[in-house]
Amino acid sequence: MKFLDQAKVYIRSGDGGAGCVSFRREKFIEFGGPDGGDGGRGGDVIVECVQGLNTLIDYRFKQHFKAKTGVHGMGKNRTGAKGGDVVLKVPVGTQVLDEDEETLLADFTEVGQSIVLAKGGNGGFGNAYFTTSTNRAPRRANPGQEGEERWVWLRLKLIADAGLVGLPNAGKSTFLAAVSAAKPKIADYPFTTLHPNLGVVGVDGREFVMADIPGLIEGAHEGVGLGDRFLGHVERCRVLLHLVDGTSEHAGEAYKTVRAELEAYGAGLTDKPEIVALSKVDALSPELRKQQLARLKRAAKKTPVALSSASREAVDVTLRQLLAVIDEAKGVEAAEAMPKIAEEAWRP
Repeated sequence: MKFLDQAKVYIRSGDGGAGCVSFRREKFIEFGGPDGGDGGRGGDVIVECVQGLNTLIDYRFKQHFKAKTGVHGMGKNRTGAKGGDVVLKVPVGTQVLDEDEETLLADFTEVGQSIVLAKGGNGGFGNAYFTTSTNRAPRRANPGQEGEERWVWLRLKLIADAGLVGLPNAGKSTFLAAVSAAKPKIADYPFTTLHPNLGVVGVDGREFVMADIPGLIEGAHEGVGLGDRFLGHVERCRVLLHLVDGTSEHAGEAYKTVRAELEAYGAGLTDKPEIVALSKVDALSPELRKQQLARLKRAAKKTPVALSSASREAVDVTLRQLLAVIDEAKGVEAAEAMPKIAEEAWRP
């Protein structure tokens, strides 16, 4: 299935049904009076977060969604039925943005969340509504109100605990395949990964979700290579694992290149906890390994992990470090949420 993480769709809620002009006509009943019913309300356009989806591919070939018009009112005081709603189902992590791509309308982080993006128009009043003591036979009815229409953007940001970043061919997909059941494409040429991959990682009887995104190169924030559009998938991660290819010319320069792109992208990625690892150390001689680790330590200003996905050297150590940071971040989030929960629970 093709991975699609961004889609532009047109939505329109239903118009309200028109009111009816009608009079009661029955034998032996004199002055039957008006009995025109009201029109039904137009259908709404609703966005709902559901389980079982991990891409926006449903909106690849269909971009227009229109709710049904409310049924018109009828005689004998019959009110028209409400128009049918349209429900757009999206995966967890989807954001709904206005047409300007900046105004956030909704952010779905849990299954079951929903929002009405466009309300249906109200139905018009029938002539029975306008009956008064001085106007016993009104011959007017209101048309239904028009529905709302707009263009919106759907943008998916994967929900993961840890995110993998680095230059192309840094060993990110290999690492994800080694620690999870995910099967990303692995090859010896750059940009093997063309779309994000998710994997469930297990260590010491615990599990967490890891996201692998396509590699970044210098100028990615300007659209070079695959650009930085996939960095949105690691915005929600609690920790970043920065892999630096040990077989590169200069590990320190490779690290600085990716950090510069993260800083240019913004969104707080440079402020996230980061674990730095020198990958593919099994392919290095002892002298080159020591030299690359020293270069990376100077650039990152922290001691990197010497990692090899092929020989599984330091793999479990890295996973335990990631898990420790994730647990710490969850503890901070829980502590921040406690006052809000207590405030909502309190009633005078």
